Amino acid sequence: MHNLGRTRSSQQPNHLLLTPDTFVRTVLPGMKACSAIVHINPALGARFTQYTAEFEPGGELGNTPAQRFVFLIEGIVKLEVEGKAKKLGPNGYAYLPEGLPHRLTAIKTSRLAVIEKRYESLDGVHPPHLIISSEDAVSSHPLGDDPALQVKCLLPDLPPDAMSYDFAVNTMVYQPGAALGMVEMHVMEHGLIMLEGGGIYRLGDSWYPVTAGDFIWMGAWCPQWFGAIGKTPAKYLIYKDWNRHPLTGL
Repeated sequence: MHNLGRTRSSQQPNHLLLTPDTFVRTVLPGMKACSAIVHINPALGARFTQYTAEFEPGGELGNTPAQRFVFLIEGIVKLEVEGKAKKLGPNGYAYLPEGLPHRLTAIKTSRLAVIEKRYESLDGVHPPHLIISSEDAVSSHPLGDDPALQVKCLLPDLPPDAMSYDFAVNTMVYQPGAALGMVEMHVMEHGLIMLEGGGIYRLGDSWYPVTAGDFIWMGAWCPQWFGAIGKTPAKYLIYKDWNRHPLTGL
């Protein structure tokens, strides 16, 4: 049945919800047997770009002029960098510094969350280094004192290198019924993709049901809150700008 123009997707001045029924696929320069669902970019006011890359077997991602973070949602990809080849399976991730040559090729049908951002250097701080790892290798910790809400910090790397990175990426897992302890309002912007489960997200003055596959962008100072609903945990991958003065880049 035709949806008659109905969708959960919504674009507002300080936030965006994109649901799979509104996704439009395109091909970015350098892609082979691969397509991109571009979720957010500077055209809407964001200071980064995030997209989902969908690969056919043997598909390639292509190059980028920016630093790049990738997180494998589904499938297996091969990353060739610094003369070595490594496989990333589900929940595998990599941070690739700006200007580092690399090649990403799908071994089987795959989906990859991709975050790209021009690097903002910091006086007296050396540039960030390559990271290849898996979420499964990262220990989790509760947010605040709530053991039902667990966070894994995928980026930045541990001190003393943390200030080298100008953005952070985490995964967050909410047990059924768990929720943020406050409505957050802050200078950082977010890009968020729901990986598992679902719940209710408050964005600005609106309340949205969200589920696995949805994408959310939250601009600076957007009121935000999430609570998990259902019988299974809710999980998302979330980006935020980090470690730089608010005047940087203006």
